Amino acid sequence: MTTEILPLSTASDGALPAGQEGRHPVPRRSRRKSPSSVRLRAIVKHVLLIASALVMIYPLLWMIASSLRPNDLIFREPGLLLSTFEAGNYSDGWNALANPFSTYLLNSALVVLGCIIGNLVSCSMAAYAFARLNFKGKKWLFGAMLLTIMLPFHVVIVPQYILFSQIGWVNTFWPLIVPKLLATDAFFVFLMVQFIRGIPKDLDEAARIDGAGHARIFLQVILPLMVPALATTTIFTFIWTWNDFFSQLIYLTDPNMFTVPVALRAFVDATASTSWGSLFAMSIVSLLPVFIAFLLGQKFLVKGIATTGIK
Repeated sequence: MTTEILPLSTASDGALPAGQEGRHPVPRRSRRKSPSSVRLRAIVKHVLLIASALVMIYPLLWMIASSLRPNDLIFREPGLLLSTFEAGNYSDGWNALANPFSTYLLNSALVVLGCIIGNLVSCSMAAYAFARLNFKGKKWLFGAMLLTIMLPFHVVIVPQYILFSQIGWVNTFWPLIVPKLLATDAFFVFLMVQFIRGIPKDLDEAARIDGAGHARIFLQVILPLMVPALATTTIFTFIWTWNDFFSQLIYLTDPNMFTVPVALRAFVDATASTSWGSLFAMSIVSLLPVFIAFLLGQKFLVKGIATTGIK
């Protein structure tokens, strides 16, 4: 039995397949875009980004401009250009309430510091337990912890207020700080768990061979490697606690214990005219710590979120 081998047609012999005589090959167009089209697309993209940024930052610019206007011209001249310059709103707003505004800044700083320390200590320890320890019901407890993220804060505020009222903690900072010492912020626990799971377990084994226990492994091996996650937790805790209004309004009724958000609310009086210029001036002052904290921790914030997402 013989096998017939058919010759293959090549482009060198000039022959075309049957049915394609007289057809010429169509040259492919180059996919490389011209420099002018690339430049035009970049210009359009930057224009859209700048326009979007201006739309988002306009309320802040308007508040800055309004803090430098007389009170009767704030809503009469809603633009950004100033016809008159009134810097006295800052001095008036600083001393407008029962205490100087520095008192409320100090109160907020104390609450923020306690919340940051509580979250760093409790959430990191809980995250290490979920990521490295093996105990009965670990998966169920981790799932229950994640479910608390979806639980609205307003659901638990009533039983918490009753509890703290019975032990005499109303009009103190303890109801705002003590829950942070119990790892109640499940978001930060989950963030740190994902970060610790990305750390090789070989480091734990090496430390265990040297005689280290869980406490030493956590403090000397895991914790130094968690700097991005800890920085992310610090920044988010600072911003959320500094801007928190509802829980601080519930627990703090003494004017001497007011924090910045509650003090700003005191500028709005339903029975008399509101000093909008002083309110906007103190709002700008209250934004400065958040702005500075974000600038100082931006690198750690981006690194912490990026590395946690990859791992």
